[in-house]
Amino acid sequence: MNSVKTYTLFTDHDVYLFKEGRHYKLYGKFGAHSVEKDGVKGVYFSVWAPHAKKVSVIGDFNNWNHKDHILFPRWDESGIWEGFIDDLPWGTLYKYAIETARGEILEKSDPYALSWEQNIQAASLVSTTWYEWNDSKWMDSRHVKNSLEAPISVYELHLGSWVRESDRPDQFLNYRDIAKKLVPYIKEMEFTHVEFMPVMEYPYDPSWGYQITGFYAATSRFGSPQDLMFLIDELHQNNIGVILDWVPSHFPGDANGLHRFDGSYLYEHEDPRKGFHPDWKSHIFNYGRNEVKSFLISNAMFWLDRYHADGLRVDAVTSMLHLDYSRNEGEWEPNIYGGNVNLEAKAFLQEFNTAVYKEFGNSIMTIAEESSDFPMLTKPVHDGGVGFGMKWMMGWMHDTLDYFKEDFVNRKFHHHKLTFASMYMYNENYMMPLSHDEVVHGKSSLIYKMKGDEWQKFANLRTLYVYMYTHPGAKLLFMGDEFGQTSEWNFTRSLDWHLLKYPVHKGLQDLVKELNHLYRSESALYENQFDKHGFEWIEADDLENSVYVYLRKGKRRDDILMTVLNLAPKVLDYKIKIPNGTHWEVIFNSDDEGYSGSGVAPEILDEKYKDGTEHQKFMTIKLPPLAGIILKQQKDKKYKLHRIKHKR
Repeated sequence: MNSVKTYTLFTDHDVYLFKEGRHYKLYGKFGAHSVEKDGVKGVYFSVWAPHAKKVSVIGDFNNWNHKDHILFPRWDESGIWEGFIDDLPWGTLYKYAIETARGEILEKSDPYALSWEQNIQAASLVSTTWYEWNDSKWMDSRHVKNSLEAPISVYELHLGSWVRESDRPDQFLNYRDIAKKLVPYIKEMEFTHVEFMPVMEYPYDPSWGYQITGFYAATSRFGSPQDLMFLIDELHQNNIGVILDWVPSHFPGDANGLHRFDGSYLYEHEDPRKGFHPDWKSHIFNYGRNEVKSFLISNAMFWLDRYHADGLRVDAVTSMLHLDYSRNEGEWEPNIYGGNVNLEAKAFLQEFNTAVYKEFGNSIMTIAEESSDFPMLTKPVHDGGVGFGMKWMMGWMHDTLDYFKEDFVNRKFHHHKLTFASMYMYNENYMMPLSHDEVVHGKSSLIYKMKGDEWQKFANLRTLYVYMYTHPGAKLLFMGDEFGQTSEWNFTRSLDWHLLKYPVHKGLQDLVKELNHLYRSESALYENQFDKHGFEWIEADDLENSVYVYLRKGKRRDDILMTVLNLAPKVLDYKIKIPNGTHWEVIFNSDDEGYSGSGVAPEILDEKYKDGTEHQKFMTIKLPPLAGIILKQQKDKKYKLHRIKHKR
């Protein structure tokens, strides 16, 4: 006898929107929901399996027997199976036993489950995302903190390897334990946001979370959904935003996952030229199927809604948008216009961005990890753009790291690798990423990408950070890079926090802290970070000296900073053209002894007019070796030559 009773959470309109690809809150319908029927408490189950002959719920409550609890197919040919089972407690383990058209029995975890077991063939858990939030102050004002006109300095981290207890190095910390350590650290370092590498459930640790099976489930490695909410809540209460990595680009072929979910290619594209990723051996979503679009956009909404995320960084957008991504000739099929753009994926991303910004306004942000020059990625959809808030500035990252790897005598031949970004930096809204991808797979840590002896390596990295923080755009730094982690990132163990006992590492950390402070406190560094009026070159072509000089400008006319980079290992008395009538004060020096620099003070030596005229003024300044200095334009006309103060 079937122990399932009829029940539904779907209205006809819900089904219509689902089939149209425009239902964006499916997490309130699909999955396992605690409900009451005829005065009896139980769980309502619903799942999409349009090609199944039969679907039943199996679990620890019925000894995994697929004959006892058979769901009912809806009459409307939507492919939805649903039903009510009474007297199931929280934590009940379950899967769907799906009988395919060919008679196979597939045991699948729930695509909409809120929690999963932690093993390779994980079952789903009857769970809840109920939580009593305490971040209303942040939520009410976050549209200011997440604005493109606000400082956005992101600390990217992997929850499993940021820190572990010294007496339990092989065990993960719980989300709540991480909160106790992470929140005060981010506050001290003055980052404005954290970005978590994927927190959705994934079976395989070496994937770092990018091979997701439970798209709606917080990974149980670190605790319950409520534990993750506590972590986010604590960050918000301390004025720290939270960005989550989101992976709508592919999924693994695990037997309990989305692959051939009902015996058919349901979530993935059937054509392997569009549906299989050759690099990651994973499966690509069918962006042309409306029900899949509803699944994915609802998933984005879910994390922004239920978990109060402030933004989603969308992984592998380049692979989504290009039909020929990582494919040889003959391994891909052109679109209807003969091009290589995946038109269905582009339309999906436009719908995703339109939907989440309509729902949450400018209180959230979407960020594309995109490495090509795909046009108008951060332009509004109504103007023909894809609609992202920002994209990673991958070209800047590659050019910058290539430059800093060069021998000092060769830098003049690569000088314009540091100026090239100014040719395109306002084409999109950019975030400058020094991410996890740059410190793995034999690429070495950031500190060992730098040229020279130990002192020169640290001086180079300090100057690179000055360049990054004073360049237009939002900032992103991967964990460990702030103190000069010497080994490549290893997801199986904690960062090498013991390095902070050495002055060069502590000095680098202090420098990043101070740059975050300057970025947040000097409006010239963020107000116009996506506006062409916010930047001006003073000296871009001094190849022989490897010196760069540029201005950053705020909205007020007199709100101007000057950055001077000396990327040669020698002290220079350097002449800089300045506007007539202006005076400048050095406010930051990466060569300060407090950062383990050499302590050369960047003195302003004199100010002179050219050839006795009053039309062009210069100042001569002593530049420390391999250093970046920041000067601020002064309002006070009673100006005297200034010697830099020690860092605050």
